[in-house]
Amino acid sequence: MKKLFALLLALMMALSCAAFAAAEDEITLDVIICQYGPNTENWFLGTGMDGTNFVAKFEAENPGIKLNLDVVSWNDVYQEVSTRIENKRFPDILNIDVFADYAAEGLLMPVSEYCPEELYKDFFPQFIEQSVMDGTVWAVPDLASARALYYNVDMLKEAGVEKAPETWAELEDACQAILDYYGGEIYPWGVDMTTDEGQAAFAYYAWGNNGGFVDEEGNWTVNSDANVESVKFSVGLVNKGFTNPNPATQTRYDLQDMFAAGKIAMMIAPNQLPTIVKNSGNEINFATADIPHNEGAGSASVGIMDRIMAFKKDGLTEEENAKRNEAIGKFLTFFYRPENYVGWVSMEDFLPAVNSAVAALVQANPSFEAWLNVLANAKFYPTAKPEWNSVKQGVINVEQNALIGGDVKALLDELQASLTK
Repeated sequence: MKKLFALLLALMMALSCAAFAAAEDEITLDVIICQYGPNTENWFLGTGMDGTNFVAKFEAENPGIKLNLDVVSWNDVYQEVSTRIENKRFPDILNIDVFADYAAEGLLMPVSEYCPEELYKDFFPQFIEQSVMDGTVWAVPDLASARALYYNVDMLKEAGVEKAPETWAELEDACQAILDYYGGEIYPWGVDMTTDEGQAAFAYYAWGNNGGFVDEEGNWTVNSDANVESVKFSVGLVNKGFTNPNPATQTRYDLQDMFAAGKIAMMIAPNQLPTIVKNSGNEINFATADIPHNEGAGSASVGIMDRIMAFKKDGLTEEENAKRNEAIGKFLTFFYRPENYVGWVSMEDFLPAVNSAVAALVQANPSFEAWLNVLANAKFYPTAKPEWNSVKQGVINVEQNALIGGDVKALLDELQASLTK
């Protein structure tokens, strides 16, 4: 009996050690994903993928790797990441739009350390180029969108506007005609100067006036004469009563809902707007055109691209770090696998970042191909510069102060001085 008991005890200890070793072999990746829409959390954590979710499906196919994944709203993600950095609780994987300040502080790993070569070659080169700093690629593209002018065809026709405005002068004429015809019941033009997308509003008008954030050498030029004129023009549209009443608080999402409801005649919006209109249950006749520009300048679409990056983790042995890098690579490979990634991108009508997804997306929605052409010629924010976060918030502050009577030139001069001191 004693021998049997000893044998059972030894077996239990062996099983316990095996289980402990298995647990020791497991690696947990802390992942932050931004909230792109109402479906994001369900797709990653609910029942959004074939009746399961991303985390469950990944863990089932990758035994030994656990995901501690949080979906965080865009309004909160910057503070969330800052807090984690301050407390030395770096995420392993972060999905966000910016990267340069993290890279400049030495917090990120180069993409070459964890991204499989086959996957790396699948990314669109023009997207990869947006995440290069000091000759090193610090992030991979998550998804993208491009912007165009959307207009309500019937409203413009009823107001006597024969075609979508191409120049700023034509835009003002169209706004005045719509305002006169509808007696103020319809907002002619949608403007978002909120902390959500005020930087986009700055870009629409600056790039459409031969201005912008930087010059050809990459030097900050936020206070250029072209930019001063651009902000004055955009704020002037508000002051003339051509826009939604509260540009500093009404986000792009509010404007999109108003457009879908037939309350706004024209607005600049991304390629997701048709789906928003469709889901609203309203039937409106709308079309797209180039973003209006000033006389003597050209139209420029704004390309928006978000990223996925990996943070360094101190205190790991060489073997532990290699294992972690391999796990991050498996996460990326699984995420961008067409049967997963196509569902993720098409869920919110974003544009893909990898070639392998294009055929399936174009087949499902032929308009994707036209938007990819728009995106290929779009301008991007200078996110590879460490000061971008400050500039982004800075131009929004300029716009919002200009809305309440601030001197545009003085405000932009102050912002420029803060970047060159």
